[in-house]
Amino acid sequence: MNDCSSTMKPINSRSISVQIQTLHQRLLHALNLGTRYFDEKTNTWKWQCANIEVQKNVLRSINAFLDSISGDARATRHTIVKESVSDVLGALLCILEGKSGPLLSMASNVAVKLVSILPNSLLQSRIVELVCCLSSLISSHQVEVAIDCANALNLVVSNLSATSERTVMEALKDTAIASHIVGNIKDFAGGAKKIEYFEQMGSLLSTILWRWPQSRFPVSSDVKLMKALADMHMVTDSSVKLVLLKMYTSLALCDFVAKKLIEDGVFVEMVVQAMEKSNPQVVRIEGFKLARCLLRCQENFIRMRNLCGDALVNAIICGMRETGLSSKKGGINHGSLLLEACQLGLITRWDGDHHIRFWEHGIDRVLLNLVLENIQDKSSEHVLSLEEQISTANKSLKSNYHLGLRSYLWDILGCLMIHCGENFNPYTYGSELHINTLITCACLTFVDTIQKWCRICQNDVDDNFQSEPVSRAVLMMIYSPCNHISSHARLVLSDRMKVIGIPSLKSLIHTLDYTSSLASYGSSDKLQLVINLIGLNSLSSLPEYQKCIIESKAMKAVVLIVKRCLSNDIHMERPSMAPHLLTSFHERSCCCIDKEDWEGSNVLLFYGLWALSSFVHQCSLLQDHTQKFTTAVTYIKAQLLNKLHETCSSTCLSPGVRWYASYILSYFGCYGFPNELAKWIGKSLNQEEYADLRLIVANGASVNVNGVILAVRCPSLLPREILTSSKNCEEGTDKYGETMREVRLSAHVDYEALVLLLEYVYLGCLQAEEDMVKKLKILAKRCNLQPFLQLLYRQCPEWGTPFPCLNLTSALNSVGSCFSDVILEAETNELVGWTCNFCSNSVPHSHVHKVILQSGCEYLQGLFRSGMQESHSQVIKVAISWEALIKLVQWFYSNNLPNPPAGCLWDNMDDEQKLFNLQPYVELNWLAEFWMLESIQEASWNVIVSCLDSARHLSARIIKMAYNLSLWKLVDIAANFMAPSYRQLRDSSDLEEFDEALVHLIYSASIRFAQEGGNCSRSRLGVKIIQIDDHLYLPQLYWYNSVFGYFVGVNHHGQSTLLGCVLIKNKDIQSFKWLFEYWLYCMGENDQKGFLSINVHRCERTIETCRPTTIYRNWNDFLMKYGVGGNNWLSELFEDRHLRISIYLDHHVWTRMKSTQSSERSRKQKEKEFHVADFHTIIPCATKSSIEAQFQHVYIHEKFREVQEQFREKLNILDGGSIIQPSFSPYDA
Repeated sequence: MNDCSSTMKPINSRSISVQIQTLHQRLLHALNLGTRYFDEKTNTWKWQCANIEVQKNVLRSINAFLDSISGDARATRHTIVKESVSDVLGALLCILEGKSGPLLSMASNVAVKLVSILPNSLLQSRIVELVCCLSSLISSHQVEVAIDCANALNLVVSNLSATSERTVMEALKDTAIASHIVGNIKDFAGGAKKIEYFEQMGSLLSTILWRWPQSRFPVSSDVKLMKALADMHMVTDSSVKLVLLKMYTSLALCDFVAKKLIEDGVFVEMVVQAMEKSNPQVVRIEGFKLARCLLRCQENFIRMRNLCGDALVNAIICGMRETGLSSKKGGINHGSLLLEACQLGLITRWDGDHHIRFWEHGIDRVLLNLVLENIQDKSSEHVLSLEEQISTANKSLKSNYHLGLRSYLWDILGCLMIHCGENFNPYTYGSELHINTLITCACLTFVDTIQKWCRICQNDVDDNFQSEPVSRAVLMMIYSPCNHISSHARLVLSDRMKVIGIPSLKSLIHTLDYTSSLASYGSSDKLQLVINLIGLNSLSSLPEYQKCIIESKAMKAVVLIVKRCLSNDIHMERPSMAPHLLTSFHERSCCCIDKEDWEGSNVLLFYGLWALSSFVHQCSLLQDHTQKFTTAVTYIKAQLLNKLHETCSSTCLSPGVRWYASYILSYFGCYGFPNELAKWIGKSLNQEEYADLRLIVANGASVNVNGVILAVRCPSLLPREILTSSKNCEEGTDKYGETMREVRLSAHVDYEALVLLLEYVYLGCLQAEEDMVKKLKILAKRCNLQPFLQLLYRQCPEWGTPFPCLNLTSALNSVGSCFSDVILEAETNELVGWTCNFCSNSVPHSHVHKVILQSGCEYLQGLFRSGMQESHSQVIKVAISWEALIKLVQWFYSNNLPNPPAGCLWDNMDDEQKLFNLQPYVELNWLAEFWMLESIQEASWNVIVSCLDSARHLSARIIKMAYNLSLWKLVDIAANFMAPSYRQLRDSSDLEEFDEALVHLIYSASIRFAQEGGNCSRSRLGVKIIQIDDHLYLPQLYWYNSVFGYFVGVNHHGQSTLLGCVLIKNKDIQSFKWLFEYWLYCMGENDQKGFLSINVHRCERTIETCRPTTIYRNWNDFLMKYGVGGNNWLSELFEDRHLRISIYLDHHVWTRMKSTQSSERSRKQKEKEFHVADFHTIIPCATKSSIEAQFQHVYIHEKFREVQEQFREKLNILDGGSIIQPSFSPYDA
């Protein structure tokens, strides 16, 4: 032990006052009254003293010293402060841990002062000890102590650095701090504590919830706590309201909690009231923050809009009218009410009737007052001319009024413009002057932006933050469905581009062409691409620039951009170029599955497709450019057509991207919305099997259809009595499928148009010539197929319109119940109270349709056609649980397998709940193997692996399920997840209940885990192969449902040689493709000249695809190609193929290699014969060469004969009839 003075260095008196030096000396003297010792457990120096008076003296000295440096930033960074912190903390921790009643209050007060004055960086060395100590006192019976400890903890946690946050939060987790605080708040609700107690506890809880996502769901699940908080909604004390709002904001960072909160109408009303003008500004700001946190996704917004849409809009408008001095010219306070209101105003990006409410509340006037300074109300005066509007806007924009808000204002304005209806007249709700002036301001700013960004080299852009928002806003104005808005936007833009128009456009196209072909992109390059694409789209709407664009190289540049985007070569998310969209809520959120905005995550792809659609549209309209249109169509068809079809079908892309891809395809005669489900269902069109309706036109021609498909996709084609019966059907299945019902259509229905329309109904898309499109328009209009009509008329996609998809799940309800012709029945489950809406059967089941089942499953198709008893049964029993059956049926009708609970909901389930949710996917994985449902097998596999990855301890239970179902692939992955804990499982005897084979698998996985350095990844095992020869073949055998393949070649001895082997889990083309590509890689890209395989048909297709230079011969292919499969002579020839194969392949050297070389029995027999001959006979040497003698000793007879012949020809030198023997040295052959 030693005293504290031994660690102190001489004081550097520079930059600190004499008072601080004096108080520092007193502090040292007080600390020296205790003892300092080294704690080996914590590896730190600690202070101790049992004398209460000494402890009081130390606390007073610390308090005085902290007061002296308070408010002096230079003093807190001084050397004497830095060197004293460790000892001060040690003494304070010693006193707090002693929990002496008389000293706790003083010590906790000093702790608050310490963490509020000293930065966290100085406390870093002992910050974990400090938070643990304070946490232990958070529930102290001394209220003042608990308040101070909560306050101190809040200060520490609020100022944590990114490096220390995880360590500190783990320490707090170990102390169960959240549950202690929750208990304290519930005690306060009982009325026994003062308001300050709730304020500090609530503030600390909100801070912890903000930084510790795992705590949100458990806290929100405390029923008593949430009830206590709900009871405080009507409290008038502003400090309580403030803390309450902060707590709700932190809780709502979990999307599951946010959804749960919004379902409560009383809670939503409280949130809106908090934003009202009657509250203090700090409360209103926190109310806006809570609303923004709740409304991070459209689904939550729709719920809140339905509950209090008008009040929400009114609160935003009132907040945006708060234009105090603190938010003027660029010096905006980012915590201000105005900023929060503008951020919440971005709810205009979603479609809905709230846009009308914004106009009704005077949003035009509010936006104009925020864009222009000192704008006078001239609504009562005459309308200003365009020149006057431009002059007024130019003067005001130069003042940079509210420059920090411009990005939000342009976004709000653009969204309001694009979501107007076709017949909407904004002047009915707002002032024509205000709206026109706003459009003028946006266009002026946009033109300046275009001029700056159309140069290849530009570094003088000082307002990048508003470049994209204002450009986007002008584009939305130009393409607004409202004619008043779009026409005025084009008028202003055309006027401002008069002088600089063509030169700027050519410069823009040149820059676009240059940047589109860059090898790599910085953020500035991508922003430039976006601005130029938006500029091209905007200017292409003006007739005076369309010819210039069509005749330029803009199209090729745009096509290149789209191609690169679709190949993931370029990607640009909007928040990365619009920083105002990046908020702390998105960074701290958990469980938020926020759907993409309409334009998607890659805005370059979206604007590129928009530009391409504008180009094709303009070419088609200009009659004097028909040749140009034909050339453009040909070029796009060659470059992008297949990619556009894939884009439409991809569910990973946004609705806007898919809409524009479909719109472009309409110019190639392809109309509709292709998707994967339609590929199955389309096979049933006009097939008599399973058809229950025959549509007959006036000339007698007919088409066989399925009532359930029409009921969902095109009910207008069904008679009213059938639709009525489907709505009223309640008992069993009305057997329309047993007899064909005839439906005679109107005499006006054209047969060819009807067939094409049915193609759209079944397939989602169709190919049609222009003359047929005219007939289709009439029929589609009568059937009220609006999205389809939009493509037939080639109308530009409307912003925010959902992308149509073929989803038949509504057929499972009353719409398709009367067409049901079969029942899928699950294994008997103990489902209490389960009832069917259509029949009295109490066993869990689902009324389904054969036409849909057989379309998606070849197994069921074969079953229904087999003629067996099951094919005629109305009930098919499926050996899976009801939970699995629900998901199976959902997949059949939507091509989408529902996901299990995720995020916080999954993390907070107990093991039994997790297994209950996971078991249906294991069952589906098993069923999919028998029913040959590859896509559902893959989808269920991905779900299982993902869930096991987040809860690896469940692998022990899952591996048993998989083993019992013979799911060896799943057994393997579960064993890999169990590998790290093999020793613990073995030592705890948990493996005793496993079969020996399972234990061996887990043990093997643990060995691999150890060999790989503890890396339990799910990556595929690599295969190390070396090159020996050019000729290989691949037999196969099975091990745990895996394929073991070995590569065998022929060495220069003419003998079979094992070159390498591989284990693959699937026998699909992708697996074989991976195998051969990796094989080629391991062989140094030196491909084999020949390849033979045995009965591996997928292998054949793979080799043909990715190994075109490899010679491949397969007997079955030969027979199929020439149609001689039944020829007896050829069959006998095949039996003796080992004698003749070299004849048919003599144009390549196969080194006597045959596909029968893999026969183990024939190989052994041949070896025995060779060994007998070699043992009992000797072939004499032809020369006296020692080299030949070595070959004689090493080689087998057959091979030695070949060498001997070569030896005679090449090594013997003939000279005058005598043989001259050269001199050689012996070597090892």
